[in-house]
Order: sequence, then structure tokens, then C-alpha cells
Amino acid sequence: MTLASLLPVAIILSSLIPGLAIFLVREESHLLRGLLNMAGALTKLALVGVLIWGVYHGHVYEARLALAPGLELVLSADALSVLFVSLSALLWLVTTVYAIGYLEHSPNRSRFFGFFSLCVSATVGIALAGNLPSFVIFYELLTLATYPLVAHRGTPDAVRGARIYLAYTLSGGVALLIGAIWLQSLSGPQDFTQGGYLSNLSEAHRGALIAIFALLLAGLGVKAALVPLHGWLPQSMVAPAPVSALLHAVAVVKAGAFGIVRLVYDVYGVEFAHALGLLGLLGALASLTILYGSLRALAQDGLKKRLAYSTVSQVSYIALGASILGPVATIGGLVHLVHQGIMKITLFFCAGNYAETLGVHRVSEMDGVGQRMPLTTLAFSLGALGMIGIPPIAGFVSKWYLGLGAIEAQAHWVLLILALSSLLNAAYFLPILYRAWFRPAPAAWPEESPRRGRFETQGALLWPPLITAAFCLLAGLLAAAPFSPLEWVELIARREYP
Repeated sequence: MTLASLLPVAIILSSLIPGLAIFLVREESHLLRGLLNMAGALTKLALVGVLIWGVYHGHVYEARLALAPGLELVLSADALSVLFVSLSALLWLVTTVYAIGYLEHSPNRSRFFGFFSLCVSATVGIALAGNLPSFVIFYELLTLATYPLVAHRGTPDAVRGARIYLAYTLSGGVALLIGAIWLQSLSGPQDFTQGGYLSNLSEAHRGALIAIFALLLAGLGVKAALVPLHGWLPQSMVAPAPVSALLHAVAVVKAGAFGIVRLVYDVYGVEFAHALGLLGLLGALASLTILYGSLRALAQDGLKKRLAYSTVSQVSYIALGASILGPVATIGGLVHLVHQGIMKITLFFCAGNYAETLGVHRVSEMDGVGQRMPLTTLAFSLGALGMIGIPPIAGFVSKWYLGLGAIEAQAHWVLLILALSSLLNAAYFLPILYRAWFRPAPAAWPEESPRRGRFETQGALLWPPLITAAFCLLAGLLAAAPFSPLEWVELIARREYP
């Protein structure tokens, strides 16, 4: 193998090998387990930095392994895969630090961090998959690696939530597999291709291609939490906060959204999908999900459940951008892949801090938390305001480009969806901020913990949300800077619309 083919493999192995080793670490070996976690996360980030530089300068990175006649496992890097793998590597490092602090006194830490690393390995495999069969393999590995994380606490609620998660995602995996096999029977083995690889099929296959798109979209839509396939996501909130952060910002939900982007742009091709009338179906599902998720979030008193329904809504901005024909909407949808990730992980980190430090799990219990935990609440406020779309935070950039893209494509109904969803975002986030900052604190918190640390909570729990909140702000303020998420997404859009 050449160095160019080794790099994608090494990026996956940088979390896979430490993850397998962690399973063998004794529970009391905190230092060794922490060293393995941090070494893997830092190595992956360094390798991804090399990948970013190489892809930006036009280098080709690809590894191939023949699994069977006509079936190859392909790992390759293009600008789109680099976007997702960079997000995964960066947020994995931050989440690892948070998880080490969060699970400090919990049982079964070696099991947790072993599956945690396997989960990230599968996510990176999804990002680097160079064809549909490779994508399906890593997509299913992600399901299997994440199930033990959802069930980690072992309580009846955790086991029930994990079973619901598994039932949904395995069903989606079956639909994805059937669609992928059917598609390969029509087109033969094909790598992901900018502009798609199906447009040369004859008109006689039109009905089959529409049915295959529906199957693939259903399989991807489960993890992307498209309505009505979203039911597993609120149920999985029984998982520990680092797992919730992983599900919503780094791995599962993002894998589904990323797969939808691959399906539209690199399998069908956006122009061909438009000609088949498929973008309208995707746009309708995305719009329904955006509004439904926001309306359900309004009714939730549980903080993590409110954030879960917010994810149902927010992730569909990515699918909405893919459903609008034109480069500007593509930019808006793809940049939200990153922006939603850094904003949502901030919110879940903060929710975990409130629960672990004060025993606060509900919105109705958040009166005065800004006085007791000002830095955590500042980070939460930046994430929430970004979700609403307040400038100059990252979420504003996403919505601005989606709106401009809608105007460019003369899809003016999208402006109504964006306006309604932003109003609903404000309706379920602003009351939280009002309670946190302006309501008087209670005489006693529900369950105040000794995990205060030197400041408002221990450093391993405090620094991660502060860092990701800074990312939320900087991604908006420095959107036009070189190598910003927006600048990288513009590179992708130029290649999709030369």
C-alpha cells in the first residue's frame, strides 16, 4: 500500500485500535484508559489535519479491498468526506475529555469507552466510504457500536430506549441494504462520483430509480430522524450526556444526514434527482420534520427531550439544503452539518453539567441556574441563540445561505419554513434563557453534587462546553476566513456546480 492509501486506513485505526485495547483495561486503571483515549483522539486529529491539507491541494487518498466479485470496500477522501471526518475528529476529542470527567465515578467505564471508540471509528468509516456498499457496512457497524452506549446505565428505561433505537435503526438498515443491492443490479459497482453516476441509465429505469431512492431515503432517514422515522431519538435520551452529545452532534444523526447528502449529490446527482422529481419529496419531508420537531420541542419540560426534538428539527435543515437546486442552498445545508454539530454538542454538554452538578433535569427546574453556573449558562446561551439564528453565531450563517438559496431557486416557500422554524426555535429556547438568567434561584437545588471543582463544576465538565461555545461564535464571526467551515463548503459547492 502507498502512503496515499494508508492515510484513510490509519484515520480509522487511530480510534479502532485504542478502542479494542480499552476493553482489556481494568476498571481501576484510570490513567491507562485515559491515556489510550486521549492518544487515539489526538492521533486522529493530527492525521485528519494532514488529510485536510492534502485534499485542499488536490492529492488523492484511496484504499481498496476486494470483498467479493463486484464488491469492494473503498475508503477515499474528497472535500465532502473531509468536512464530516474533520467534524467527527474534533468533536470526538472534546467529547472524550468531557466523558472522562462525567464518568469519573461510574461503573463499566472500560466497556463504555471501548464502544465509544468503536462508534467513532464507524462514523469516520461512513465519512470516508468511497462507494455505497462501503457506506452500508460502516452504517450498520455504527448501529451495533452505539446500542451498548444507549443501554450503558442498565436501568429498565435505558434498556427500553436502546431496544427502540435498535429496532428503528436495524429496520432502516434493511431498507438501505435492499436499496443498495437493487441499485447495484441496475448500475453495476460504482464509486461515489461528483454529479452522480446514474444519469446515463435509460428512461425505462425511471420507476425503479424512484423506488430505490425512496428505500435509500427511508434507510438514511431513520438515523437522520426524518418524520415519521424519528421515534427512537427522544427515547434514547436516557443515555448519559456524552452519549447524547455523540448521537446528536457527531455520529448517528449526522451519519444519516451525511448519507442523504451523498445520495443526492454523489449517487443520483442533484440535476438528475431534480429531473426525476425526487427533490420535491425530500424537501417536503425535511420541511415537515423541521416544523414538527420544533412544535414537539415546545411541549417538553425535560431539558434533554426538548433538545432531542430540537435536533429532529435542526438536522433537517441539511436535507432541506440538499432538496433546493442551486449552489447557494447547497452551501447552507452543508455548512449546517458543522454548525448544528458544534451548537448541539454545546447544549448537551451544558445539560449534562446541570444534571450532574445540581440535579437539574427539567426546564421548570432551571430558575436561577445562571447565577449558580454562569459559565455553563453562557455556553448554553450561545448554543441556543445560534440555533435560533441570531447573528453573529454560526446558526445565522446556515439560515442566511438557505434563505438566499431559496430565492436563487425561486423556492420562496422555503423562506416561510425558515421564518416559522426560527420563531419556534425562539419560543422553546428563550424561556429557558429567561429562567436561567432572570428568575431567582431556589433555596436548594434538586440534588446538588460535590462535583463543584474550583469553579462552578469540575474542569473536565466545564471546559468542553466553553470550547465548543467559542467554536459556535468563531464559526460565525470568521465565516469568511480561510479553512472555515463556510469556506470549505464553498469549495464543495464549486465542485458540484462547476
